[in-house]
Amino acid sequence: MNKLLPLVAALLPAFAAAQDYKIALIAGKTGILEPYAKETETGFMMGLEYLTNGKMEINGHKLKVIVKDDQSKPDLGRTLLAEAYGDDKADIAVGTSSSGSALAMLPVAAEYKKVLVVEPAVADAITGDKWNRYIFRTARSSMQDALAAASTLKAGSVGFLAQDYAFGKDAVKAAKEALAATGSKAKVVHEEYAPANATDFTAPAQRLFDALKDKPQPRVLGIIWAGPNPMNKIADMKPERYGISLAPGGNILPVMKTWKAHAGTEGTIFYYYGFPKNKMNDWFVAEHKKRFKMPPDMFSAGGFAAASAVVTALAKAGSADTEKLIKTMEGMSFDTPKGTMSFRKEDHQALQPMYHFRIKKAQKDEWDLLELVRELPASELPLPVKNKK
Repeated sequence: MNKLLPLVAALLPAFAAAQDYKIALIAGKTGILEPYAKETETGFMMGLEYLTNGKMEINGHKLKVIVKDDQSKPDLGRTLLAEAYGDDKADIAVGTSSSGSALAMLPVAAEYKKVLVVEPAVADAITGDKWNRYIFRTARSSMQDALAAASTLKAGSVGFLAQDYAFGKDAVKAAKEALAATGSKAKVVHEEYAPANATDFTAPAQRLFDALKDKPQPRVLGIIWAGPNPMNKIADMKPERYGISLAPGGNILPVMKTWKAHAGTEGTIFYYYGFPKNKMNDWFVAEHKKRFKMPPDMFSAGGFAAASAVVTALAKAGSADTEKLIKTMEGMSFDTPKGTMSFRKEDHQALQPMYHFRIKKAQKDEWDLLELVRELPASELPLPVKNKK
């Protein structure tokens, strides 16, 4: 019997390691969406820290986070998720930055029968016709963005400039549906799609101006763009000559700080650090400023929300077993820096508030950018179920 003791002692560390909860975080850390990915990772790790009181464990299980860079490439995203589930034995995964890559990852979650929490990709198809029961999304969807924007526009004429890939096309499609869903009488008169890495917007902007200039007021040019936003370049072309107002979707803070010349311009956003009033957001803002000399941004808040969903699910399920997690997460509410989110049972989309903002005229510092016009509660955003499952 004594001869077995060394063997048992040798096995104990391996046994303990096997009890860790392994979480894979996949993000586009290189490429055009690099800033988004870095924010997601920062927010995710700060969320785990806050929610576990710095212990990085749940019910005695240590949390091990495995970070992978898919470079926003669909083939790589698919490969890395399979690697995370198969080789790394991840219990649950979170990701990714690009909608194209996220869509490629969805079948992998079904193949391995493991939960994937989608953050921050927004394409409607993720919780729509490409969805499967292993997919939960803390990120807002294109339709939630669109419903928020549509709620601020009751009449007039609209044109869109968007990126020529899944995110942009999905967002414009959602915008048109949202106008109808909210009862708006505004008409979409023109759409323009430009390459994601475009730097010259002269031709598409002029085509939008020409399409809008004689249409009923108000005339709005909506800009749907991930990465460096073209608003300043379009503003330089003086759309006001044609009675056209620009309507930007919210963007990351380094982009929005370049919009100071557009004080009074209104838009909608899913998070701005100064809007939510709750204990979690207070800690997040104060701690982020302390560590990074700036407040948290949209995608860091998204990463924090994903961390909250993961921690809440693992704690309530008492297990990393996939079926127990799914049963727990369907209809589950969880606290985030935005307030409470809830996973809808039908498609596992997180229902959440959005915000109508105005660019401030008087800004106290370089990050004091927006003022709140109104919080748009989830109950006012009639999000359709589109998964057809």
